[in-house]
Amino acid sequence: MTSPNHSLTYPRDSIAWLKCLIGLDTVSRHSNLALIQQIQAYCESLGLAPVLTFNEDNSKANLFVTVGAGNDAQQPIINGGIVLSGHTDVVPVDGQDWESDPFEAVIRGDKLYGRGACDMKGFIACALNLLPKAVALSKQGVLAKPLHLALSFDEEVGCLGAPLMLEELKERGISPDYCIVGEPSSMKMVIAHKGISVFRCSVHGKSAHSSLTPQGVNAISYAARLIGFIDDLAEQLAKNGPTDGAFDVPFSTLSVGTIEGGTATNIVPNLCQFTFDYRNLPMMGTHDILPAIEQKISELNQQMQQVDSQSGIQLEQLESVPAMTDSDSAALQQLIVGLVGAAARHKVAYATEGGQFTNAGIPTVICGPGSIEQAHKANEFVALDQLTKCDMFLDKLLLSLQGK
Repeated sequence: MTSPNHSLTYPRDSIAWLKCLIGLDTVSRHSNLALIQQIQAYCESLGLAPVLTFNEDNSKANLFVTVGAGNDAQQPIINGGIVLSGHTDVVPVDGQDWESDPFEAVIRGDKLYGRGACDMKGFIACALNLLPKAVALSKQGVLAKPLHLALSFDEEVGCLGAPLMLEELKERGISPDYCIVGEPSSMKMVIAHKGISVFRCSVHGKSAHSSLTPQGVNAISYAARLIGFIDDLAEQLAKNGPTDGAFDVPFSTLSVGTIEGGTATNIVPNLCQFTFDYRNLPMMGTHDILPAIEQKISELNQQMQQVDSQSGIQLEQLESVPAMTDSDSAALQQLIVGLVGAAARHKVAYATEGGQFTNAGIPTVICGPGSIEQAHKANEFVALDQLTKCDMFLDKLLLSLQGK
């Protein structure tokens, strides 16, 4: 641990921390360094030594910090233990009708409003409030397992930060036993989620006057044929593909999200682009859909190139976030059952960084304050009693890390 810095004061409870975090605009298109640097200073004031990993232009950073275990202050145990994981970025507020400043926390009734209140600065606030308690126990030498805090950047735009942090942990030889991702789950245990892959199709045709259509290659028309094929494939996944009834949507899905093309009604369009996403059950992957799509693209390319050899369709993968599985998390699940007082296990369609932790060999569950139904919306909020429940949950978790 580093020498404490007592020159600064920091929030004293989870609500105060959440108000502070909401006041720092960390929309994904902006830097998160103001938030990270404040938390870094806070950790250092507690005698901790946070490690930062940066993106390519050093405009964003992850933070990983460990409260060591054991009774040897000179050589604390930093391996094993439990990670509390959260992303620092939030989604934009553009075009949303907020009743108050989204970057100034407001309490109305029994709810706290602000961008990131539930997704997911509420959990981070509770975790930061826990740190001094963990440090106190560490100094007493009563922690048998370390507590880690992992804060990432750019989760909302493809889970870009966590892989850098996980690679850094691997290089340092740190292998936590378990991870809890504090995404909003109403403090219920989520044991698995789907993966997500995002693709862009660029259909390159040949322009012509619309009165001379045989001389052109209509990019929009060929895009429509491919979209129709993708929709048919989605229907096959729903009807005949593998299913898991524990998921809110029990099958893998394909969905076309955006499309753009054409310049005028009387011009055969030479370019059309569209995007689609694939949300796969944990037992499935892109290998279950890509060969069929690529085969269809090959067929369409042959037809297009009979008119113009330069025309064709390009498929590009933009995002890939792995599914979170429950195959190795039985022991962690049993621990969480005791902490939340409920045995129910849930599986969800949305993706998180949990899949990246499970891929790194760290069994993971999701459990955090607030409802996913409030995420990304205007007037996002977290109920105050959810923060209380999260504080109690983390206190019990810290108790479980103490020696017998």
